[in-house]
Amino acid sequence: MISYTPTQLDTDTLKALYLNMLKPRLIEEKMLILLRQGKISKWFSGIGQEAISVGVTMALEADEYILPMHRNLGVFTTRQVPLKRLFCQWQGKASGFTNGRDRSFHFGTQEYNLVGMISHLGPQLGVADGIALAKTLKGEQKVTAVFTGEGGTSEGDFHEALNVASVWQLPVLFCIENNGYGLSTPTSEQYNCEHLADRGKGYGMEAHIIEGNNAIEVFEKINAIVKSMRANPRPVLIEFKTFRMRGHEEASGTKYVPEDLMNAWAKKDPVDNFKQHLIAEGIISEADDAAFKQSIKQDIDTALNEAYAEAPITPDEQKELADVYKPFHYQHVAAEGPKEELRLIDAISLGLRQAMEKHDDLVIMGQDVAEYGGVFKITEGFVQQFGKARVRNTPICESSIIEVGMGLSIAGIKSVVEMQFSDFVTSGFNPIVNYLAKVHYRWNQNADVVVRMPCGAGVAAGPFHSQTNEAWFTKTPGLKVVYPAFPYDAKGLLATAINDPNPVMFFEHKALYRSIRQEVPTNYYTIPFGQAAKIKDGQEVTIITYGAGVHWALETLGKHPNISADVIDLRTLQPLDTETVFSSVKKTSKAIILQEDSLFGGIASDLSALIMENCFEYLDAPVKRVASIETPIPFINQLEDQYLPKNRFEEALLALLKY
Repeated sequence: MISYTPTQLDTDTLKALYLNMLKPRLIEEKMLILLRQGKISKWFSGIGQEAISVGVTMALEADEYILPMHRNLGVFTTRQVPLKRLFCQWQGKASGFTNGRDRSFHFGTQEYNLVGMISHLGPQLGVADGIALAKTLKGEQKVTAVFTGEGGTSEGDFHEALNVASVWQLPVLFCIENNGYGLSTPTSEQYNCEHLADRGKGYGMEAHIIEGNNAIEVFEKINAIVKSMRANPRPVLIEFKTFRMRGHEEASGTKYVPEDLMNAWAKKDPVDNFKQHLIAEGIISEADDAAFKQSIKQDIDTALNEAYAEAPITPDEQKELADVYKPFHYQHVAAEGPKEELRLIDAISLGLRQAMEKHDDLVIMGQDVAEYGGVFKITEGFVQQFGKARVRNTPICESSIIEVGMGLSIAGIKSVVEMQFSDFVTSGFNPIVNYLAKVHYRWNQNADVVVRMPCGAGVAAGPFHSQTNEAWFTKTPGLKVVYPAFPYDAKGLLATAINDPNPVMFFEHKALYRSIRQEVPTNYYTIPFGQAAKIKDGQEVTIITYGAGVHWALETLGKHPNISADVIDLRTLQPLDTETVFSSVKKTSKAIILQEDSLFGGIASDLSALIMENCFEYLDAPVKRVASIETPIPFINQLEDQYLPKNRFEEALLALLKY
């Protein structure tokens, strides 16, 4: 049984607490029946945990964001999300939130300030940091609440997000629902401390333990905490002690739970106990309770019938493809005015500075990007002009900072995230390919984030600072990939990348930073994505490349002035300008593709296949691919020279011309 201490809450609030808990409980009971009937595909039960979802949601203001989990149905119903839309979501109908593209609670809705989870759990914690940062930058005294389970606290994203929130003093309410088991793994095998709340100490963060089955305690304590957080912005960690009365999902069952433990927690049922308390206090009667249940069940049945009546989704391939990206209405700004000879690194720095001036809330984040100016000095002097609120040094936590960028986008702020080296993006790979890339397709929320990627070999930096890993991202629908070879292109394409509301991976070749110079307009201008540049015009062969490969190709042609070649600099790899490529190949009848990345699985493989499929009858020779050898990138220059395709390209080109 639960012991309720005297409270100052009024009768209306107490009734609201009960009704808000009763509603998800009755919905769940109905869903379990529908699951057995095969009318929904899966269910993650929150039975026994309703007091947490309801208490937290009631304590927050309607315009404060909440990032719930599988077992937080009470968050959605307390926010008054229409039942028909919830039921349509679970049935994969168009009136749901994801157009049948995702299930259960894997969705968000700006209308109700809710941001649903992804199955990887951890990323939503960093996203909450980003939302809270946006509210702070806008001067709004708002709290962001985010949920995770005790199992999720084992993920690195949990620790990164807590650390960032603490360092930046972000008003995030981190809610851990400690329900005893991560699927079937007990807490004794999840962590080796007495209380998860103790972890707050390690991050210099206030932390509390709350009886998660006591509705009054949850609401009163959270209400007091969030009021304090609004007045004195800071993160707070909450560990709710509770229990999961059903399996991780229904197919899992609960056979792994000792019977006496299950029975002990059954006596702490938050709904039943609170009902008996309200009856004992004379606040409601048994008749009132029966009427409440009848009314809620009627609402459930009505909404279910409406959801059933909606026609199944009719597949529309064009709609599916169109919804991968948020529509971007490109606005061309001509490259006019005075010019100055700039290195590639200078052009990127100037383009980034002008974007900061154009978008007055644009945020730059990365390691050492503030006073130090970044390891390549691209943001040198930015702090003095734009301030530390917008030019933010970050801890070494690529994953969390990318998630912060996602949260900023949800709250309407653009961001540029710098990977110190593109190799380090592996530490943030999950939120890029599973969150940023998929979020618009899933629930119509865009990720307005540019990830800057200093990349490439030629500087004897070894296996961890020399990769050119664009193929990882061209493979992922939802991302745009830009890879300029010249200062002029880099400046204009960076402006477009920041204007584009979709996630952009912006590759910058380190070996070109200070070795390539060009006359560049000093005024702001843009270059559209998906338009390759023809660097040279010829008749004998089409050379297709990008990044450093453009300069290798030009150097080779400089040694052979008799070769008449089209040289195509792709500039953007996603979207890809196939029209220019096909037109050139149909003219020359021979094609060679040069990439710095290793051969297998690279962009050259797909380009070769596209050319074979679309230009086969025009070809006089097989399409030739030239790339780095199939090893990691070595350090010493003799081995690096052997690794890179620069020297092999000349031989391959001459052989192709003789075919």
